[in-house]
Amino acid sequence: MQLSIIGIDLGKTSCSLVGVDAAGKVLVRRRMRRDTIVAFCSKYPGSIVAMEACCGAHHIGRALAAKGHVIRLMSPEYVRPYVKAQKNDDRDAEAIAEAASRPTMRFVTVKSEEQLDMQTLHRVRDRLVGDRTSLMNQIRSLLLERGHIVAQGRARLAVALAGLLDGKERILATRIHELIVDMRRQWVALDERIKTFDAEFADAAKAQDGAKRLLSIPGIGALNATALVAAVSDASTFARGRDLAAWLGLVPRQVTTGGRPKLLGITKRGSKYLRKMLIQGARSALPTLKAGDTPVGAWLRGLLSRAHLNTAVVALAAKMARTVWAVLRHGDVYKAAPVAA
Repeated sequence: MQLSIIGIDLGKTSCSLVGVDAAGKVLVRRRMRRDTIVAFCSKYPGSIVAMEACCGAHHIGRALAAKGHVIRLMSPEYVRPYVKAQKNDDRDAEAIAEAASRPTMRFVTVKSEEQLDMQTLHRVRDRLVGDRTSLMNQIRSLLLERGHIVAQGRARLAVALAGLLDGKERILATRIHELIVDMRRQWVALDERIKTFDAEFADAAKAQDGAKRLLSIPGIGALNATALVAAVSDASTFARGRDLAAWLGLVPRQVTTGGRPKLLGITKRGSKYLRKMLIQGARSALPTLKAGDTPVGAWLRGLLSRAHLNTAVVALAAKMARTVWAVLRHGDVYKAAPVAA
């Protein structure tokens, strides 16, 4: 029995598997544990193994690819329309197999272990930044309850705490004073951990060829460069730069009917973290770029004359995403061309 496509609905412990032939007829249905998937699929070499791109899919994909299978990972939202009738694990596996057979389906490249490691480091750093923000907000709210108003910003909060805690006289009650001293100590510890990650990303950006070339793009730093290289992997997966911008959710959302196109806000699809980092990089680079004697500078000045600042920032982030694709695809560095006379 030769299976053309094997669709697997991955679960934490129990997984559903469906095998179909070239005509799409279901020949095999199985429920099994995660650790038995590779052994079972080894009985049918040369098959297409389809899965949703979820936690653990890349690891199993690499193991199955080593056995001679063709791996096709898909976004869960692309699989959902193929689920028939009642939703259950077997129907999901069948839908995955059917979606993988579509010629227009978009697939996710299997990531290497090094790429997943880099993405994990970014997730941990992002969690630490969130913990630090939450801690600072709690300190600010505690001070507000006691009549001490502190303006927004880490630097202003640090100055306010120094004035309240480091003086000779106790301004706050003894227990609250000790509590906020301990919270400030936690804040300092989080700062040190985040700085350690930043230094690690800076070293990684200098060591990776792709990330090193991305650093030549204005608004792209070590964080953006390493995160983009880990997420994008092979730029040839995208046919053009706009596809990468669309994958990151930086293109306008279309609501077109009756031949009348209508563009709304950006789609906000894809990785929220990558989109956030690109927009922050664009916001920091915009003042310098708009003052430059380059095509990008002229474009930004014209855009700012007719659009809101935030609109220009997002548009610049989309342009940066296209530039990232060009740099990774063609193996070159970014060079700003002067405005033609």
